[in-house]
Amino acid sequence: MSKPNWNFKSGDFVSLVVLLLGAFIVLLPLFVVFLTSFAPTMASPEDLSKNNWSLANYQAAWQQGKFLLAFANSTLVAIAVTAFQILTSALAGYALARLKFRGRQALLLIVLATLVIPFQLLVIPIFLVLKWGHLINTYGALILPTAVNGFGIFLLRQYFQTIPLELEEAAAIDGANRLQILWRVMLPLARPALLTLFLFTFIGEWNDLFKPLVFTTRPELRTVQLALAEFQEQFTNNWPLMMAAVTIATVPVMVLFLIGQRQFIRGIATTGIKN
Repeated sequence: MSKPNWNFKSGDFVSLVVLLLGAFIVLLPLFVVFLTSFAPTMASPEDLSKNNWSLANYQAAWQQGKFLLAFANSTLVAIAVTAFQILTSALAGYALARLKFRGRQALLLIVLATLVIPFQLLVIPIFLVLKWGHLINTYGALILPTAVNGFGIFLLRQYFQTIPLELEEAAAIDGANRLQILWRVMLPLARPALLTLFLFTFIGEWNDLFKPLVFTTRPELRTVQLALAEFQEQFTNNWPLMMAAVTIATVPVMVLFLIGQRQFIRGIATTGIKN
């Protein structure tokens, strides 16, 4: 029976220790949240040492937060925004990567400049535009302001540049136009980058509190983050109930990330920086 090879280099050992330490720092708050969610109402995590585990907090949080409606709204908004961003990013990213036109570099710089502008600085003009379009307190107010994103355009532009130009030339010889080349050649090959953009956008929209808080007041448009915010009280907090609500809101995006993590890492690793 062969013995396992435990010949670690000093650099590998240090890397392992640093990774384990980082994982501990990241996972410890999640463990505390999960543990506290099982504590008796208005109790501390120390009470769990008495084996006082209970799922009552989850049932109460689900009913009090009306998470069924919140999940439906957040899912609808996240999927709609993600679909718009993938569409606009694919079209703009392909144009910036392959089409030769005057002002292309200047346009790329403008797209990159939008990455350093916080969304909060644009909230007043966006609010006025939405009010002018009678979109306040509608799903449009939650979807349209982030339907286009500079990060997605830049990400797909960089990935498209890693795809050999000969594949497009072969498709063009077969009679394909630009849109057909994008749809049938480029997008299938850019699947890791598309999945990366999907995860970034979906998780970002799922965790967004600013847009629902500013652009909507109707209870039927409440999202998951608005539901969580209602568990925060001014003077007292029911921490076990709040942690149960946080766990309920976090599980869907964690599962989504775990499912797509391999393609996510591949999409980040293979998106190089090209001029």
